[in-house]
Amino acid sequence: MTSSDHRILGPNDGPAAEVINPQGTAPICLVCEHASAFIPASLADLGVAPEHRLSHAAWDIGGLDLAKALSKKLDAPLVASRISRLVYDCNRPPSAPGAFPERSEVIDVPGNVGLDDAARAARVNEVYDPFRTLVKTTLNRFSTPPALVTIHTFTPVWFGQPRDVELGLLHDADDRLARAMMANRPDGLEAQLNAPYSVTDGVTHTLREHAIPRGLQNVMIEVRNDLVSDPAGVARFTDILRTMLTKALATQEAL
Repeated sequence: MTSSDHRILGPNDGPAAEVINPQGTAPICLVCEHASAFIPASLADLGVAPEHRLSHAAWDIGGLDLAKALSKKLDAPLVASRISRLVYDCNRPPSAPGAFPERSEVIDVPGNVGLDDAARAARVNEVYDPFRTLVKTTLNRFSTPPALVTIHTFTPVWFGQPRDVELGLLHDADDRLARAMMANRPDGLEAQLNAPYSVTDGVTHTLREHAIPRGLQNVMIEVRNDLVSDPAGVARFTDILRTMLTKALATQEAL
């Protein structure tokens, strides 16, 4: 059986990824890997229970709203996935078990159990490869090397344990931008480096794949999703992150 026999995107499902504000002039490329909870009809909701299909397991709640608001405020292009991370997690390489999660926290994903090589290849070809290519081509359009900034949100409770951190700034081998942003965080905000995840959790794939080989400044931003659950919260963090980013990048340019 070939990957074409497993085709998942229908004719009306649209592209797997899109660029928002492609003509943005800021020296920043925004990326939102977990922007959508959309599961193609061919996959029959992956067997996920109805109450979980719009949960944090399926996407980063508030992530796209925040990323789009930042794109507008910064005038920066934004590459966003249009497919749920339960179908394929675009922040994971095809070799990673988490690329096709069989379970997310306490949520089972029956449609990902026992996938054969052809089924996995179909998802790589239709979801990951187009997203990856779009990030590359968007980066290539910049006349000068941009900073790569990925936007994520995380659930306030994980396996029953509350998370106090409000903003996480994650880095891989290059910590320049993450540390510069931390130095410009506002008073009263519970911000931490490499929290609630770190490189050991395998969450920095996009940074490794697209930023580090090019020598681009980069950071993975994680905002607790209860803080961006409404327009007021999105607006608040848009202003916070815009200020932190612009100040951090100005500091780095001066070095």
